Amino acid sequence: MAARAVLAVIDGGATLEAALAAEHTAGLDDRDRAHIQALAFGAVRWHHRHQAILAQLLNRPLRNRDRILEALLSVGLFQLNDPAQPDYAAVSATVDATRLLGQPRAAGLVNAALRRYQREAPLILARIMESVEARYAHPAWLISVLQQEWPDCWAELLDANQQQPPLWLRVNRMRGSVSDYALRLQDELGIATATLPGAPQAIRLETAVATGKLPGFAAGLVTIQDAASQLAASLLDPQPGMRVLDACAAPGGKSTHLLEYTGGEIELTALDVSAERLHLVEGNLARLGLKAQLLAGDATAPETWWDGRLFDRILVDAPCSATGVIRRHPDIKFLRRATDMPALAVRQTQMLEKLWPLLRPGGQLLYSTCSLFHAENSAVLSRFLGTHQDVRELPLAGELPGATPARGPGRQLLPGPANTDGFYYALMTHRPG
Repeated sequence: MAARAVLAVIDGGATLEAALAAEHTAGLDDRDRAHIQALAFGAVRWHHRHQAILAQLLNRPLRNRDRILEALLSVGLFQLNDPAQPDYAAVSATVDATRLLGQPRAAGLVNAALRRYQREAPLILARIMESVEARYAHPAWLISVLQQEWPDCWAELLDANQQQPPLWLRVNRMRGSVSDYALRLQDELGIATATLPGAPQAIRLETAVATGKLPGFAAGLVTIQDAASQLAASLLDPQPGMRVLDACAAPGGKSTHLLEYTGGEIELTALDVSAERLHLVEGNLARLGLKAQLLAGDATAPETWWDGRLFDRILVDAPCSATGVIRRHPDIKFLRRATDMPALAVRQTQMLEKLWPLLRPGGQLLYSTCSLFHAENSAVLSRFLGTHQDVRELPLAGELPGATPARGPGRQLLPGPANTDGFYYALMTHRPG
């Protein structure tokens, strides 16, 4: 199952989430399902290095029709390289999987390759580390862009992307305090936690746990949301009675946070281009006991959904390359290309252009992405600010953990320094007159 999911990502362009869902793991017990997910995520996360290792282990490249074997060997190599994975049965289990995948003739090849790696791993790893793509397990184009844009810390960013992401929760301030929930985690599950200055409702678990085992999750006590993403609510700072638009709402993390932030006392419109994904927002609202108007519509075409009433606050969490969340979604390394950036920047600019007239004079718009790229962040904002006389950038209030100045307007949070995802934020006000 893990090998098929890996193949769907590296060869078929599927997201890892969709690929695993297609494997119908729901009928398995929690332990097996978690193991399949760990194998698939680990293999995809390190696949660029595994490709270099396989080039050393195999006498000739695998044929295109045998790409499932590349995916399977990647799963096997992950088990042998990751100290958290038991390697005593890794080789035999990987060999057995060749038969389950309808490739019984490949059993000998898989066995020989993995056994050789067990014997020669230090030598092979030393040899392939001369390649920057193998060393950092990222595509060459992505490494090159980060080297250009973050010359002082590009290697640290790449290393941070390869780490297992922490589990951050947002404690529902309408139903309890962070300190009380931390005590409950310690008492009921024996899990220690940490907090983060600047993100008052955020709590990080020192040991990850399945969502269903989180105390009070079904009752709406907490929501899974990275601490960097949680900053959006306080930066936009809506006040009770305001009319607020979340222009790219699904799956609903920021929408529900805006409602919790104001005690549910705002008129929130949650917009998303995907009617199907709005069901995720609906589910999160129901779990938390919150209400919002859900609209399926394109943020670049407000004439198809806007009722003509201006908003006091607008959140534009724009579609982007998602290069700031690679540690959570390692499939991004296969799903994105350098050529994607211009089209993304065009759409981001279109969203700002179309949504800006919906903001009342004196209102505020927060632009955010989970990208690390200048082309999607400060470059977009610089052009927008330079072509609109009625726009003024505002300083971002409060403490931004791990933030660094961007190349222009806004602030950039980098993955790693505060153990959060990478995010970009810029706040603007509609200048009257």
